[in-house]
Amino acid sequence: MREHPYSEDREEINELLVQYENLKTGRGHSFLEEEAFERIIDYFDERDDLPGALEAAETGLEYFPYSSQLLIKKADILLATRKYHEALEVLEHAELFDSQDINLFILKTDAYLALDQQEKAVQLLEDALQLFTGEERIDLLFELSDVYDDYEEFDKVFDCLKMILQEEPGNEEALYKICFWTDFTGRNEESIKLHLQIIDEQPFNELAWFNLAASYQGIKLYEKAIDAYQYAIVIDEKFDYAYRNMGDAYIRLRKYKEAIEALEKVLELTRPEEVIYEAIGHCYHRLGNFAQARIHYRKASHMNPEDSKLYYKIAATYISEQQWDNAVKNLDSAMRLQKSVPEYNLAMGQCKMEQEKYKEAIQYFSVVIRSKAKNVAGWEALIRCLFKAGFYEEVLEQCRAALKATDEKPLFYFYACAGYFSLGMPKEALLYLEHGMEKAPKLVKKILELMPAMLQNNQVVDLIARYKKGHKI
Repeated sequence: MREHPYSEDREEINELLVQYENLKTGRGHSFLEEEAFERIIDYFDERDDLPGALEAAETGLEYFPYSSQLLIKKADILLATRKYHEALEVLEHAELFDSQDINLFILKTDAYLALDQQEKAVQLLEDALQLFTGEERIDLLFELSDVYDDYEEFDKVFDCLKMILQEEPGNEEALYKICFWTDFTGRNEESIKLHLQIIDEQPFNELAWFNLAASYQGIKLYEKAIDAYQYAIVIDEKFDYAYRNMGDAYIRLRKYKEAIEALEKVLELTRPEEVIYEAIGHCYHRLGNFAQARIHYRKASHMNPEDSKLYYKIAATYISEQQWDNAVKNLDSAMRLQKSVPEYNLAMGQCKMEQEKYKEAIQYFSVVIRSKAKNVAGWEALIRCLFKAGFYEEVLEQCRAALKATDEKPLFYFYACAGYFSLGMPKEALLYLEHGMEKAPKLVKKILELMPAMLQNNQVVDLIARYKKGHKI
């Protein structure tokens, strides 16, 4: 075994370069073998000296005109210099001396693609697949999958990767790639069958278990996905992507405690990421642990202070606790980054309304309506705010506008009813109440929450009772 192989290799190439210079200039009686020319070409190519590499190839071919390897290397350099037609001519020449060299097919494919002749590239590779077996066939399938990817024939990309795995179930590159393409093409059922076959042959292949789990997740079989991720983790306890995806599956099942455990494991194994902190914050939020939710949202926010959504989520935890001042501060931060987001304005309007700053609240709700004219939540918030502020005439006006904008959502008949009652116009109020009860009797709860005094009116009670007989309220 050589102790200093790098040093010896450098000495050898330096000696070859001296002999090559002597050969070109006619000094001495140097003779270089075919393999020596190949090494010299590679030397220039690795240093991005393409003219030098091309000259070495042409010099070598003067001495070895029937060398398919030197012709292939020359074609490779011509491709790098965008001389595609010349490269194809050289490859045709090389094929006369060795038609079974896989590099012929790969370089021809590159030339056809550069000339925008996809059909020729595909046909060439498909024909070549019949000529090769083993690793060379696998290489061609990868090449063909890249061609299909370039030309957006994505199902055929999946097909190539599937063929690779059927021939070589443990091929890591194919296992990594097919996970993405399964999700992209939606071919989850096929992927499940394929990976179950792989696992039968290789039960300790963690990538196959991971891909199986991801495919189950793709068709919303979250319990099965979690089981498969668990197998992947047993085989490789540091498989952070398995923990990450498992956390997502638990969230989908609303198993937030289990999701937190999985996501915290991701933080142990990899560099912290904003998206993981945000997901953990979401879980705590759902569990009603608003303080922990805020801690994790803030960690995410520190990693990406330009993400307005995170300030909004922090504000949402304060809204849940009715801490309006703190909610407003965070909504201010969110809206400094993105002012016109309807959700932010809706939340700010709610806070201002709870603080009895009705005019400010109305301004925010108006922004929501201008952004989303058909959005029921925006109209409802505005009308409730006007009602609490005692602007009953405006309530009626906005109810009419809401009915028109939302294709007569029944909810606004009830709010109009409340507006008419508040203005001392019971006849009109009962008319709107009846319209609402005809269309959606369950929504009467909304108006009774807003104006419980209506139940002191016998006509209201009778009207509601009449509809109760035919509908469960």
